[in-house]
Amino acid sequence: MRVLLLLCSLLLFTSTSAQAVDFDHKHSAWNTLLQAHVKWVGGVASQVDYDAIKQEKNALDAYTQSLSEVTSADFDSWSKPEQLAFLINAYNAFTVELILSEYPDLDSIKDIGGWFGSPWKQEFFSLLGKTRTLDQVEHDLIRGSGRYNEPRIHVAVVCASIGCPALRSEAFVAEQLEAQLADSMTKFLSDPSRNSYNNGTLMVSKIFDWYGSDFASLETLFAEHAMQLASASVDRQRIRAGDYSLAFGDYDWALNDVK
Repeated sequence: MRVLLLLCSLLLFTSTSAQAVDFDHKHSAWNTLLQAHVKWVGGVASQVDYDAIKQEKNALDAYTQSLSEVTSADFDSWSKPEQLAFLINAYNAFTVELILSEYPDLDSIKDIGGWFGSPWKQEFFSLLGKTRTLDQVEHDLIRGSGRYNEPRIHVAVVCASIGCPALRSEAFVAEQLEAQLADSMTKFLSDPSRNSYNNGTLMVSKIFDWYGSDFASLETLFAEHAMQLASASVDRQRIRAGDYSLAFGDYDWALNDVK
């Protein structure tokens, strides 16, 4: 009997371990959709062909189902880069899924939920064993967990709006996560329609107003990216010196659909 119990335990452990390694950390299915249907604009922003993705809804559904099948135990066994890439991709994929639930009959993600609801507070998917909202993924699982302390997630999780940082045309993956986050920040700060310096004023995205406290120092961040924020060397020097007035631009909530 003891031998039988031991064998059963070993079989259960083996099965559980196999399930844990089955998850595709390359996020290949999501990567394929992004490569096919996300279009870069000027190298700094992107548009999404929601109509084309809707034609491949089965592929998106299969990917989001694979996300939902990951258990908390599996997730906790992964490296932090694997965890963070998973959560960023999950947020973005489920955001696209939410858009498609109303598309094409919407002009903005904020149209979902009406006057008395919020698209970010709708419980419409399962992740790590619980029914979740987009807010919970961003603010609880990522920002509030204390595991990552990574402010650059604000240029990685995308709210399907023109004012947002670009949805990358590739999935986030653990092996490239640092480079992808750095590149996303560089691209975002290179976009003069959202971040620019002019006549002593540094006008930046409202994101840095909402989430400025997540960054150790906004002044340091902007100094490091002076090359992207201004074209004239004298202006770059002023940004590096912190010699400017800081202002926050209006946020464009229009859908980032392919025009």
